[in-house]
Amino acid sequence: MPEFDTLIKGGTVIDGLMSGRFVSDIGIKDGRITSIAGRIPASSATTVLDAGGLIVAPGFIDLHTHYDSQIYWDPWCTISGWHGVTSVGIGNCGFGFAPCRPADRDRAMLTMSRNEAVPLETMKEGMPWDWETFPQFLDSLDRTAKGVNVLAYQPLAPLMSYVMGGDDAKGRPATDAERLEMCRLLEESMDAGSCGWSAQLFGSNSIQRDFDGTPMITDTMAEADLLAFAAVLRKVGRGFIQGIGATRDLWEKLSEVSGRPIIYNVVALTTDQHGVANETYRSTLDWIADANQRGHRIYGQAVTTEIAFEFTLATWNLFDSSPVWRVVTLGGPEDRLVRMKDPEMRQALRDELDNAGEDGMRNFSSVIGAVSPPSRSTREATRHEEGLRGIHRRRDRGPRGQACDRRPARSRRRRQPRDHVQHAAAAVRARTDARAGQLELRHPGISDGGAHTKFMTFGAYPTEFLTKVARDDELVSLEHAHWSLSALPAMAAGFRDRGFIREGMPADLVVYDLDRLQMGPQEKAWDYPADEWRQVRTAVGYRWIMVNGSVTFEEGTGTGAVPGKLLRHGMDEASSI
Repeated sequence: MPEFDTLIKGGTVIDGLMSGRFVSDIGIKDGRITSIAGRIPASSATTVLDAGGLIVAPGFIDLHTHYDSQIYWDPWCTISGWHGVTSVGIGNCGFGFAPCRPADRDRAMLTMSRNEAVPLETMKEGMPWDWETFPQFLDSLDRTAKGVNVLAYQPLAPLMSYVMGGDDAKGRPATDAERLEMCRLLEESMDAGSCGWSAQLFGSNSIQRDFDGTPMITDTMAEADLLAFAAVLRKVGRGFIQGIGATRDLWEKLSEVSGRPIIYNVVALTTDQHGVANETYRSTLDWIADANQRGHRIYGQAVTTEIAFEFTLATWNLFDSSPVWRVVTLGGPEDRLVRMKDPEMRQALRDELDNAGEDGMRNFSSVIGAVSPPSRSTREATRHEEGLRGIHRRRDRGPRGQACDRRPARSRRRRQPRDHVQHAAAAVRARTDARAGQLELRHPGISDGGAHTKFMTFGAYPTEFLTKVARDDELVSLEHAHWSLSALPAMAAGFRDRGFIREGMPADLVVYDLDRLQMGPQEKAWDYPADEWRQVRTAVGYRWIMVNGSVTFEEGTGTGAVPGKLLRHGMDEASSI
């Protein structure tokens, strides 16, 4: 009987720990790495993969996705699975589907259809809804075939709605009895394998709202409730917090009360309407460095992709910080079309732009960019951004009026109009700020996988990071890139045995040709339940992607293997602590 199931032979190993690269064979048995040695006889393995001239590295870990529903119809969580991600975190930003009573399921899906732009009919057709409580949801995930490993946060919005009721949870703090019950359920979730909790804390002017235009439950929740949830993590003694929004002081309070790590979202570079970089991300990095030196554990999670949104007003959902656009973009395409034609609504849009002030203009332009045809590069898109005020003065209707004249797509199969609102920010500069000590405090990985799929493909970020940052621009070493993509997020999440290559660890691996590695074009795929479409982006150059010792993709083609596991946090040797 062969000693190994699979032998990866002659690859250049980058172990994820910033050690020097070396050429070695890797023997895999029962899903684990059992030998790393210079030369292992090919006869000792059932399957031999010739990795000569290729890089062998740990699979990538993405701690910010919204695959909570997609995992049920797409076991490999693509786009992520195509780009070497072998473990994903779900339940981010406080959004999710558990706990949830049967009578509230439609309401939960409506919420996700707005704030994360997951098609409603797709969720209705694709989700089994064989749970009510969070432990039951984890059991459902455990039963479901998976092509990647899955780690789950307890999102706070469904937890609070379950105990307080959705309307009350948005309108008041919890009573003492409600707070005790929510903390009990959170601890129950942790006992079942939740990795911690998540929340979006944007306040009353939230950019990402519920289906009816109101803020999300967590946006305006009471600080006392947040601190109570943080105290549960201290009591349990493990887990971490993922959040977006809120003040730096509040994040430090949550760190102090919980005693646990915090994944802070988001470290990102934005630009003004002329493509000039805003410098706020530097102060964010300085704060993270200072907070860690004062005893907190705060990890910055960075957007490292070049942002290029491609969409129609039928699919876009990130104008909700604008009171007028919020109303315009509620409902389906026909509802939006009626409002876009309304003269009073159009005038209100013009007035809002005129009265925005310089700060408002910067915020507006950082989201909407400019009214322009799709362009292939940041430079081309920036050239179209002539300055929104100048456009407004020179044209009768102004940019918002012109945008309203672009009819939302009415048919699922109709070709989208050529004119799109596209924003291409020079976010590449954010990922390249390599000031001393700062790269050690942040990691790539906000794919938002499973969300906003009609206008963005951030799940390609690992390939973009390896090609543009490490290979082409040589801004970080390949060793540092793999540490950032794998070991650092694993450390932040408390993984015991994933994120780097070592004997005895699960064989979550990528084997790729660095010279050939590249992202494919962004294109439309009709592969969602209910005959829905999404934007996708494949990869070229990954020879093999392995999860728990099984090849899931070979040269970009799926094998059909579903070796992924539910990682119950702290529950077993193969998951995390």
